[in-house]
Amino acid sequence: MDRRTRPPRLRRAVRGGVPGGRRAWLAVMSTALALAAVLLLALRDPSGDEAAPPPPTLAVRAVAPEPRTWPSTLPAVGSIAAWQEVVVGAEIGGQRLSRLLVDVGDTVRKGQLLAELGPGPLQAQLDASRAALREAQVMADDAARSAARALELRDSGLMSRQSIDQAVAARDAARARLAAARAQVEADAMRLGYARILAPDDGVVSARAAVEGALVQEGAELLRLQRQGRLEWRAEVPAADLARVAPGQVARIASGTGHLEGRVRQVAPQVDPQTRTGLVYVDLPAGDGVRAGQFARGELLLGTREVLTLPESALLMRDGGSHVFLVEGDTVRQRKVEPGARRGDRVEIRAGLAPGERVVESGVAFLADGVAVRVVGDAAVADAR
Repeated sequence: MDRRTRPPRLRRAVRGGVPGGRRAWLAVMSTALALAAVLLLALRDPSGDEAAPPPPTLAVRAVAPEPRTWPSTLPAVGSIAAWQEVVVGAEIGGQRLSRLLVDVGDTVRKGQLLAELGPGPLQAQLDASRAALREAQVMADDAARSAARALELRDSGLMSRQSIDQAVAARDAARARLAAARAQVEADAMRLGYARILAPDDGVVSARAAVEGALVQEGAELLRLQRQGRLEWRAEVPAADLARVAPGQVARIASGTGHLEGRVRQVAPQVDPQTRTGLVYVDLPAGDGVRAGQFARGELLLGTREVLTLPESALLMRDGGSHVFLVEGDTVRQRKVEPGARRGDRVEIRAGLAPGERVVESGVAFLADGVAVRVVGDAAVADAR
């Protein structure tokens, strides 16, 4: 239908343009929305507005602090050292080191040959002394016979008194020279014995300062020996704690193979004025876990004590302190506690928690004060018992 054939009313509506059509469309949409609202109200629960869903609850396990008997310990640090270290040196000088038979780390026995100085000159000197001794023996025997003859003739008048006295004096002098020759032989034999350097005790060679062929002076260090291979831990303990330490107490130190146990042998009678600490000497068993000169941490076992403990997972570090979440019905309350020593996966609770109170066992990082929870499992009952 073209413009000429349209009815006059329709032509006026078209000439009115878009605004009239939009009003009609809006009226239709308003009616539809009103009907939808009525339908929605009719379908709702007649009791009123729908209740809000309950907040979600977290499932947790609860535990009570468990009493345990723990050792009372005193932490300490210190160095590992040889129990006694012997310096093995040359007792004679001016000789060359002809043989050195051991090296660092070797285990030796008392009396074992460790080194030997060149025996040639010493042996020659001993041979000369022995020859001089034989000569002195001959001279002494001859002088003794002469003196004996002179004394036999003393009353006969065949010898003067002076000749007799000279014969007796010659005998006594020959005897003195013989004694000196014997002493010289003993001294030279001893010097030759010193050329053989023997281990003064069982032990382990800890250092070697000499080399073969070197000219050795008297008293020069050749080797160092850890007596009996024994080591000790020299633990540094604050002066205020020294009175708690006594000989016989057990000490435990960390080593390369785990933990090494020893016993307190001695407590130093004085304190270092600079560090205000005293030394506690702990005998250690022989083993490969520690070495002399090594720095070690450990603890001294002073006795036992009763403590309340919790799993380490029950503690939360927050705001610079340690906290637990106390289970109160279906909610939790954050409480600050004072932790103490740790052993394995358990922590001592010094203050802030009473026996029988239940706390959340783990997952505490997801909790906050007043959060609703649901206790599951038997941990709460079992641990409370």
